[in-house]
Amino acid sequence: MSSMDTWSQLVIGAAEVERTERGLRLHRLPAWVRRQFADGQLMAMQAQPSGVRLAFTTTATRIDLVTHPVRLAYRGLDRPRGNIDVCIDGELVLRDPLTGGDINEVDLQSGQTTHQPGQPHHTHLHGLSAGDKRVEIWLPHNESVDLVDLSADAQLQPLTTPALRWVHHGSSISQGSNAAAPTQIWPVVAAQQLGLNLRNLGFGGSALVDPFMARVIRDSPADLISVKLGINVVNLDGMRSRTFVPAVHGFLDTIREGHPDVPLLVMSPIYCGIHENTPGPGAIDPASLGTGQVRFLATGREGDTELGRLTLSVIRKLLEDVVKSRSDRNLHYLDGTQLYGEKDAVQLPLPDALHPDVATHRLIGERFAKHVRSERPDGSQEGQRSWLAQA
Repeated sequence: MSSMDTWSQLVIGAAEVERTERGLRLHRLPAWVRRQFADGQLMAMQAQPSGVRLAFTTTATRIDLVTHPVRLAYRGLDRPRGNIDVCIDGELVLRDPLTGGDINEVDLQSGQTTHQPGQPHHTHLHGLSAGDKRVEIWLPHNESVDLVDLSADAQLQPLTTPALRWVHHGSSISQGSNAAAPTQIWPVVAAQQLGLNLRNLGFGGSALVDPFMARVIRDSPADLISVKLGINVVNLDGMRSRTFVPAVHGFLDTIREGHPDVPLLVMSPIYCGIHENTPGPGAIDPASLGTGQVRFLATGREGDTELGRLTLSVIRKLLEDVVKSRSDRNLHYLDGTQLYGEKDAVQLPLPDALHPDVATHRLIGERFAKHVRSERPDGSQEGQRSWLAQA
């Protein structure tokens, strides 16, 4: 067995591992999706390994990982680098900021992209205790990385301890936008608190009720499923009420083809002031260019919901109605404002008017974990068992 074959057995949370000239490239979506719909935004996001980690047990005292980052940058905007987080027996022992790597820089005014090659990045874990330990190397949520080399002074064994498999789909907030490190994104915060094995299908700008995404979820092993829908539909101005409602029904129908009884949670968007009552499309505020902090705005007209135009307030009502209309005792609805609401926005405003910061990611993750443990996950009097206990 080659080293690359060994490494691939340690990868958790990816759909596929592709061999390249550099080493191993991780994909969060399978090849058939990448062939069927090679959208540039989606392809860039699925290549960023949010929620993906190398996980193993070992007695090694020295572990060295070489990666080659590839990051997307925007001229005039200061975007923080990604990090690699290392946890041993559940405790964070190293947060390693990425260096080097390739840069694909986009000029937002001209649309042109320039490529700048760079050097690989080295992550060193030395002086570890010699006893048996569980190691998780969480890869960056906001930069692509190729795995170039992995070495240790003892054997690395794939994890064999079973854990409930949680498949989550959402937008850039679920991918981790504005979080500083891979274990700080809200799905990872929640997964660690609940002891769940996360498969993160959060894709920036790409939670658009796509049929292929429902098929990916349908075909993925899962004990728990959650889908967070709405914000990208609004800020793309991609649907109207007439098309959104049947699309959500079809999305859920497809998931149920593969998981007829798995607990399934439909989540509506968290509070976002710019889109609460104003349709999209969303756009970057031109006044924020060159300031170092991009901000977003809604370009629709406030209160304009004629002809089925969608705002977050409208979407929440539609999603709740969809869930209530289906005869599915394992289907539940969670209003996203229970995770982050209007009052929270006063204390913890969204820095760019769209995405939560580190503290807010933690708040959302903690509240989600609490909700999953609750005895009435759908908010009704009939729900007598926790969503988690149903698995």
